[in-house]
Amino acid sequence: MRRLLLLLPLVLLLAAGAAAALAWRAVHAPGPLREAATVAVPRGGTEVIAAALAERGALDQPRLFALAALLTRGEGPLRAAEFAVPAGASIRDLLSILREARPVQRRLTIPEGLSARQVAALLERAEGLGGEVPPIAEGSVLPETYSFQLGEARAALVRRAQAAMEAALAEAWARRAPDLPLRSPREALVLASIIEKETGVAGERPQVGSVFVNRLRRGMPLQSDPTVVYAATGGLPLERPITRAELDANHPFNTYRIRGLPPGPIAMPGRAALEAATQPASTEFLYFVADGSGGHAFARTLEEHNRNVARWRALGR
Repeated sequence: MRRLLLLLPLVLLLAAGAAAALAWRAVHAPGPLREAATVAVPRGGTEVIAAALAERGALDQPRLFALAALLTRGEGPLRAAEFAVPAGASIRDLLSILREARPVQRRLTIPEGLSARQVAALLERAEGLGGEVPPIAEGSVLPETYSFQLGEARAALVRRAQAAMEAALAEAWARRAPDLPLRSPREALVLASIIEKETGVAGERPQVGSVFVNRLRRGMPLQSDPTVVYAATGGLPLERPITRAELDANHPFNTYRIRGLPPGPIAMPGRAALEAATQPASTEFLYFVADGSGGHAFARTLEEHNRNVARWRALGR
């Protein structure tokens, strides 16, 4: 009996060592996830995190995970975010990912030329963002692709897009051509929004900008169809041709009736449109019309423009 009592601590030590070895092997063994996946880790304690991993199929031993997290707590806290988890990730791999890996970056693209109403609808539909869409002023956000993490507030993304527009507009205004008929960055933004809506051909934007700048210098109406559409719809697409009544409407955004720029932007212009407004091409063009190939035909005189219009109408027929 005395010998057994002397041997008992050794037996217990060996048993503990064997258990520790088995646990160590289990912690490093491949996990149950068959294919790589993204896993959203919620805020909460280790049990909450383990439950989320198990529900996603990345973990089949939540208690062992919790024990391993406790024993390795000196390596840092487990973070709440969305992470990319490779197939077969072990418990040790999961702990390292939750402590060290970069969270998944989602992306949202705001295309050039959307109105404030369209941007708000885009943000509302975007998966992974949280909270309500804040009020968005026309022309206030820069069209770009924005990265965000799961759960980021829509208002926060809007603030980033607005800051990007402020910076882009300030840069464009600082580099503006001399003697522009524009009195402020705000007027440059308004003109850029019109240029953005007039053409989707990147190489044409400086020429379109030159037409409007030349008209402003001469005191001519801009006669921009997109401003008429904006007056009619408030920033939504017009699914039909513009009517004579809309061209004649007495509206502050109708540049067939007013001279100069409208009182505000009609869309979200991109960087290229901002540059075209502040550094337009040096031309004598006063007119342009679609040329049937996706671009436009430019003219210096009304006679030349009328010939281009007749050619466009013939193509239409």
